[in-house]
Amino acid sequence: MKNSYEIIPYGRQSISEADIQSVLDVLRSDFLTQGPVVPAFEHALATYCHARHGIAVNSATSALHIACLALGLGPSDWLWTSAITFVASANCGLYCGAQVDFVDIDSRTFNMCPIALEAKLMKALQLGKLPKVVVPVHMCGQPCDMAAIHALSVQYGFKIIEDASHAIGARYKYEPVGNCRYSDITVFSFHPVKIITTAEGGMAVTNDYALANKMSHLRSHGISNDPLDMQARPADEIWNYQQLVLGFNYRMTELQAALGLSQLKKLDEFVVERHDIASFYDKALEALPVKTPWQHADAHSSFHLYPIQIDLPKCGKTQKEVYQALTYAGIKVNLHYIPVYRQPYFERLGFKPGYCPHAEHYFKSSISIPVYASMSREHQGRVVEEIRSALS
Repeated sequence: MKNSYEIIPYGRQSISEADIQSVLDVLRSDFLTQGPVVPAFEHALATYCHARHGIAVNSATSALHIACLALGLGPSDWLWTSAITFVASANCGLYCGAQVDFVDIDSRTFNMCPIALEAKLMKALQLGKLPKVVVPVHMCGQPCDMAAIHALSVQYGFKIIEDASHAIGARYKYEPVGNCRYSDITVFSFHPVKIITTAEGGMAVTNDYALANKMSHLRSHGISNDPLDMQARPADEIWNYQQLVLGFNYRMTELQAALGLSQLKKLDEFVVERHDIASFYDKALEALPVKTPWQHADAHSSFHLYPIQIDLPKCGKTQKEVYQALTYAGIKVNLHYIPVYRQPYFERLGFKPGYCPHAEHYFKSSISIPVYASMSREHQGRVVEEIRSALS
């Protein structure tokens, strides 16, 4: 017998007529790529974040890659990131030929734990294997303890890339995530399930002109047509561009940037709506055998995700049973995330189950339930009722 319920996804985009019109305007313009809208989007987002420079690309993964390259990450170097994140936070290091390692999470925030990071750094110092780059991930939209991580970077000499793929619109210590006060570069994602979307796309923001210039070249084949960058060539030859480094075709299109500019106008509204949904879940789920997301006093989450941790012994169910029951009922829950080192590729690199105990506990008990800006209260209520049913 097939389930007759309307499907509720764990996340989805919210597209308005104004968003659609912004894309149509570009389609009717002279530029579909490499026109004026991408720089306008870069400027608008950097301004929103209180950063000096924005470099738009075709995905957050591309942004992470060029951020690593701009910081000089290469073979013989180490990149460390959180054990609980999407694989791109680690893969960006591998793309550069570096070695990758993982830091356990804080069991309350699900973010990289500064205490675990410090302990790992002390051991790495003795072994001569300190990281060149550390990538803290603002899991679910809640900012990491960046002040503590930055203090460790000063002490141990590593660079910081904030993976804020979940956290555009979030705030840390009352300031917008992306201001790079505690990092060298911050990366955002505009995938359709994120807070705002460009269909696919990402951006790196920084306050360092040299890093911005490097990333700008890297995203476009390593090519520049800026006379200040170009090297001298014979006077009788025409050189209107030069490839200066080995780069990539990671550019964002004008269509994507137009959608992003339109969506950016609603960013704060989207975050307010997500907070409203989170508050509803907090209250509606408090009597059930689940732990709802804890929020740090210094952080204002964007609530990209809302994972619940199930008290499995108390409800007498397995995580898989609850997951399957919700899925069958039309609630498209998800897992965010399986510890990266448990993925088959990373197991072949030598990582073993149990490497990060807090990450493993989180993985085995958590399920991400639906949250998105256009989600109706009726659908929120149905999610809660199906969770109650699945746990009973």
